[in-house]
Amino acid sequence: MKKKIITGSKLWSVAMITAMVTACSAPAATSSTANAAVSTTGTTKTVSVSEQTSVKYADLVTMDADDTNVSWSATDSTTIKLNGTTASITGSGAKAANGSVTISAAGTYVLSGKLTDGQIVVNVADKGTVHLVLNGATINDSDSASIYIQKAGKAIITLEEGTENAVSDGKTYVYADDTTDEPDAAIFSKADLTFNGTGKLTVTGNYNEGITSKDDLKIVSGTINVKSADDGIKGKDMVAIQAGTITIDSEGDGIKSTNDTDTTKGFVAIAGGTFNIQSGSDGIQAETALVTDGGTFNIVTGGGSANAPEKVEEGPFGGGGGGWGGGTPPTDMGTPPDGEPPADMPSNNGTNAAGAAPSSSTNATAPTDSIADADTSTTAAEEETTSAKALKAGADLTVNGGTYTINSMDDSLHSNNNVIVNDGKFSIESGDDGIHADQALTINGGTITIAKSYEGLEGAIITLNDGNVDVTASDDGVNASGEITATDADANAAATAEDGTKAANTDTTAVSNTSVTETTGTTSTTDQSNQSTDTNSNTRPQGGGPGGMPGESASNSELHINGGSLTVNAGGDGLDSNGSIYMTDGTVIVNGPTDNGNGALDYDGNFELSGGYLVAAGSSGMAQATSEASTQNTIAMTFPETQKAGTLVHVEDSEGNNILTFAPAKDYQTVVVSSPDLKKDGSYVIYSGGSSTGKAVDGLYTDGTYSGGTKVVAFQSTSNVTWVNESGVTTANSGMGGPGGGRGQGGFGGGRNRTESGTTTDTTGTTGTTDTTK
Repeated sequence: MKKKIITGSKLWSVAMITAMVTACSAPAATSSTANAAVSTTGTTKTVSVSEQTSVKYADLVTMDADDTNVSWSATDSTTIKLNGTTASITGSGAKAANGSVTISAAGTYVLSGKLTDGQIVVNVADKGTVHLVLNGATINDSDSASIYIQKAGKAIITLEEGTENAVSDGKTYVYADDTTDEPDAAIFSKADLTFNGTGKLTVTGNYNEGITSKDDLKIVSGTINVKSADDGIKGKDMVAIQAGTITIDSEGDGIKSTNDTDTTKGFVAIAGGTFNIQSGSDGIQAETALVTDGGTFNIVTGGGSANAPEKVEEGPFGGGGGGWGGGTPPTDMGTPPDGEPPADMPSNNGTNAAGAAPSSSTNATAPTDSIADADTSTTAAEEETTSAKALKAGADLTVNGGTYTINSMDDSLHSNNNVIVNDGKFSIESGDDGIHADQALTINGGTITIAKSYEGLEGAIITLNDGNVDVTASDDGVNASGEITATDADANAAATAEDGTKAANTDTTAVSNTSVTETTGTTSTTDQSNQSTDTNSNTRPQGGGPGGMPGESASNSELHINGGSLTVNAGGDGLDSNGSIYMTDGTVIVNGPTDNGNGALDYDGNFELSGGYLVAAGSSGMAQATSEASTQNTIAMTFPETQKAGTLVHVEDSEGNNILTFAPAKDYQTVVVSSPDLKKDGSYVIYSGGSSTGKAVDGLYTDGTYSGGTKVVAFQSTSNVTWVNESGVTTANSGMGGPGGGRGQGGFGGGRNRTESGTTTDTTGTTGTTDTTK
């Protein structure tokens, strides 16, 4: 009978893709409940987070004695010497025939020499442990897997110290009948498969995948190089890597797990090692959880960020990233103080003021296309694009440490559920989001530099508890968008925060479920003195700037900053929350947009600040400050004209004490500053230009002497949020709240020309003079 030849790729079905999309549950773990993000006094909104205990490699993976055993002796093993298309065998349990070697008994087998066109088959009926020692072996099979573990309790492949070994296959496979589609990798196992030893192994998967296990796949140690037509290293139930040096060049995913039917399986766990991955699709993908404790990672996906598709906004009033919330904008948005809307502010009509099916063929051809996975997105023309994320988890993604250099076409870190960064050093260039979580994104430590991204950090609830984060984004720097679904368990665990309660301690770890409750009909406060009524009788919270769409409540998405440092350089909004922002500690520096269609700060609910240091510079058209509900004071200065990048802004009190010396990285017209040193009734002077003898970090001077600047204004603060221009204290900027960030959750800001509580329209401070220098 003529053998049938099947196309060299995975036989992905619509059903499988659908199953992968819906599989987002995390592996079972002991859980505890803690408040990782809670509101401050004066609000009825309560945020509770049900957390897993810190998930680490050791919580998911156990290595037994067989996994770590690298010892063998000639007397206790069977020797297999490969020679061209034949093999000579010394010992029992193995048999050579027709160019292949079949191992039928448990035991240790030592392979050396070269097999030019043949196969090593393991078929052990009693499912014992088979230990294969590659002792300088080169194995090639032109039409099937070179090493095929058909049946065994477990297979161990040891890379003998000081040896180089190679396994490869052909571009076409021959199968027995039409119903057979495996093996499909150069090394293929239906049993648990473990690699150990200190030798070197080069795997070339010309047909499809490099290394595949239909059960557990563990790598204890060794140097493993894989080049594959599709996925590099794949395990169904788990991929666990303890150590080693792993280099992968794959057209598909680099490392992946695939079990989408058991939430306790399908994970990838890495304790350490060195990883160099170039993949056409995802770098490391877990169907459920992805946990990394350490290691050095160099990952390039999809050719890098330069290959990312161009981001196209859907228009000023549609959904999607940077959209205007999908609603109809108010027809009377007022005008700024000069009587003319900003030239680049979108109008109601969307302009500014200025004016292919899978083949069913069974012919033998190697795969040429990367397989679009469950994260495949579809354009208006229904064209599929391949997911090319660096680290991706269907459930929680937890990083406990390690060094990561990432250049990804797609998101660099991505979870369909939660992302938790406890430590690590990251250097990221992303064609999309730097770090994205569909639910909660929590950063408890580490150093994160996102040098390039569309949006830097994105999640429904974003919490920074500690660490140093530096974000550069062409759109929003930090974008809290999306809706969190409350669960009964979370609702029962929710508790309203007391005065001064810090939102979370820095030991917060993996977040598994997040819930938000808020009072119906209000944004996040029930204090009627902090609300105003617009011309349409819609009640809105007062504060340091425009809020959400009149008459609508803000989203339950939130941004919490409880410590650490955050520096943002954004082409769109700097800090953007479709709900509210809460800051209790830490240092935040924002170099916001230069266009008037975005703002350095953009929120639809409140920005309640009770501690820390904030400076945000950007354009004036959409400028917002903090909310009146804040317990720490804020100054928002709007200059009469745009200031050039690098022009110092200096704020000092009436006694000459420095409050702020800052050199924005981009052109700006509005600067918002909040410091514990600001007093509600304090007297302050703002200077422009000049120089400082101090050392600047991210443009912020923390020492030295300031001199040579021009005094812009002197004034006395009379409110928690004091808006100032060159004439003195004034009302809040009358621009709209900026476009909401991604997912179509953005909304218009509140109506224009409204008066901030605690301020007046009259100048209450000393009028600034332009001929006074410091």
